[in-house]
Amino acid sequence: MNGTGVLPSQHIRTMIADGVLTGDPAIIPEQIQPASLDLRLGTVAYRVRASFLAGAGRTVAERLEEFEMHRIDLTDDAVLEKGCVYVVPLMEHLALPAGITAVANAKSSTGRLDLLTRTITDGGVEFDRIAAGYTGPLYAEICPRSFSVKVRPGMRLNQIRFRQGQSVLDDAELGALHAETPLVNGGPAVISEGLGFSVDLRPEDGTLVGYRAKPHTGVIDLDLIDHYEADQYWEPIYSRDGRIILDPGAFYILVSREAVCIPPDYAAEMAPYLAMVGEFRVHYAGFFDPGFGHADAGGVGARGVLEVRCHEAPFVLEHGQIVGRLVYEQMAERPEQLYGREIASNYQGQGLKLSKHFKTPV
Repeated sequence: MNGTGVLPSQHIRTMIADGVLTGDPAIIPEQIQPASLDLRLGTVAYRVRASFLAGAGRTVAERLEEFEMHRIDLTDDAVLEKGCVYVVPLMEHLALPAGITAVANAKSSTGRLDLLTRTITDGGVEFDRIAAGYTGPLYAEICPRSFSVKVRPGMRLNQIRFRQGQSVLDDAELGALHAETPLVNGGPAVISEGLGFSVDLRPEDGTLVGYRAKPHTGVIDLDLIDHYEADQYWEPIYSRDGRIILDPGAFYILVSREAVCIPPDYAAEMAPYLAMVGEFRVHYAGFFDPGFGHADAGGVGARGVLEVRCHEAPFVLEHGQIVGRLVYEQMAERPEQLYGREIASNYQGQGLKLSKHFKTPV
């Protein structure tokens, strides 16, 4: 396999054919995205006392013997309750060759439900990071933080991206790419260890700028699309002066001021800006696929949805405040399909938008 960078869909299909990626049942074409593979929940969930990593020389199965409280059969669906931690064996198995690393992340709709989903592996010492040469099973750690959710086998809550070598663009390379193909509009390009982006809290009277999760709601069935009334789960947030005060422990859906673009030969990943900028965390579904917001894929720039959780103290968030950055990487090869109209992507051309489970507010 030649080429340095993030492996595209056609390389992922080759890895499946070669037995590098396997599944039980077999991986289906719908799991393959332009620069990642969706991972599927298996048939059982283990309720555990606490989040954990396997640690060097240990398996997840061994650690489950220490931390399991009870197990739940997912075959006929089951509810994962808010505030609890679960470990679910995934249907996929890896046999990575030397030189190929992997990184996992929650899918967009998962993150927008404040459904903390991380991948753990045997011998793992980090969440979501898988070393070259890893052979073994994959597990999802799931912690619903705002809403209890109904799940069943085969659901795809997280995804995995594969890399050969390292191809992250430095600031000079990112500046040159922006000069050639504008990566952002709606604000200046702030390039510092990636492309910075800021929050949109338009300083206009009565402007809807986001949503805050309600604390006591019903269960969300993750298979139901465009089904739930938003006002049963979310409180709208308005700004009259270009600022909002974040409440400790609350979860918000906000949007970036800038519309961003991912050219077809690149992929990007969201990263936190700086821990010291305030008492909050911007948590994302971190992968942006080639073609996101790009004209070749039916986009004209798409704004980044921000999943924000406030920490211990109330914090004032102001319009235009930098809250995160996009790290761009070269693709090993242009994907055969781009994010957008070719694969009926849910969030191409998005603005402020809740997950696909909710009806669009009128």
